[in-house]
Amino acid sequence: MLQDRIRPSGSGRYDVVALGEVMLRLDPGDGRIRTSRQLTVSEGGGEYNVARGLSRVFGLRSAVVTSLVDNEVGRLVETLIMAGGVDTSLIRWLEHDGVGRSARNGLNFTERGFGVRGAVGVSDRGHTAVSQLAADDVDWDDLFGSLGVRWFHTGGIFAALSLVTSATALAAVQAARRHGVVVSYDLNYRPSLWRAAGGMAEAQRVNRAIVPFVDVLLGNEEDFTAALGFEVEGQDERLTVLDAARHAGMMERVASEYPNLEVVATTLRTVRSATVNDWGALAWSPQTGPVTATQRDGLEIFDRVGGGDSFAAGLAYGLLSGEPLATALEYGAAHGALAMTTPGDTSMASRADVLKLAAGGGARVDR
Repeated sequence: MLQDRIRPSGSGRYDVVALGEVMLRLDPGDGRIRTSRQLTVSEGGGEYNVARGLSRVFGLRSAVVTSLVDNEVGRLVETLIMAGGVDTSLIRWLEHDGVGRSARNGLNFTERGFGVRGAVGVSDRGHTAVSQLAADDVDWDDLFGSLGVRWFHTGGIFAALSLVTSATALAAVQAARRHGVVVSYDLNYRPSLWRAAGGMAEAQRVNRAIVPFVDVLLGNEEDFTAALGFEVEGQDERLTVLDAARHAGMMERVASEYPNLEVVATTLRTVRSATVNDWGALAWSPQTGPVTATQRDGLEIFDRVGGGDSFAAGLAYGLLSGEPLATALEYGAAHGALAMTTPGDTSMASRADVLKLAAGGGARVDR
């Protein structure tokens, strides 16, 4: 049982460590990338966002394993990471060659979208420093064994960056498992990332090698089909929020093939427009079977990027706190909903905000 494997609070140096790329996000605000004359900067990355949420929102001790080029942009990203309360001592720094031929820092231009105009993300992340982070660049036995970590998180975005990072992700989850650290993994299938790296077939090869070392698996129906090779049974169209029973059936099929999985979880989203979504969540464990979170239809969205990562952070916080899966799922769904009410990849919510919404609180003014 997962709760029996989670180490007590205060044991080891870190509650959570994430492995992944941290990019500099450049945001045109209410406008569009193509017409912008001014951009707001922040940091973000699928795996990092989880550690950042657990630190800044929930007060846990977190760190990120990543790599940056040692120039002014890299140091800006470092400063933003530190402002998020995430330990930067595990960052691997590469020397700047003057122009970025050998390695560079990733950029992510993101416009939020509105109404019928969907959000747009334009990543500039080719040949970044972290795409060259090899498995032996990190002393995993020292990190998980000597320093001590309660929860390790990584995902399919990092694994897709290069052949090097896919091998690093596998080595990391194997080491975490060897040292008894709980491992969460977000499949986070991105066709654009896998296109030049072998496509769907390579995504399935990589992810099917990693998942046997995972305890908590996050993904949606596209992740389970594209990244793991499961076929959707019955109707051909994509699953929707209304098909929660079919989602649960898919989770049980995944867990039957990977009996190491203690929890499988997903967000349930129906996009009405860029600014109105139906939002919910579903999880499964061998002890509980499928459990669902409060369904929030017609949820107003300010910036949808990072909602899934904040869901993962809330879920992990609940489980790390010893809460039952149903409660942890409510934390995740509430945190994801709140994160999408503010700009940027990362959450601006507080722990009190999350607990209030998870308990049924609304949007009345607090005075």
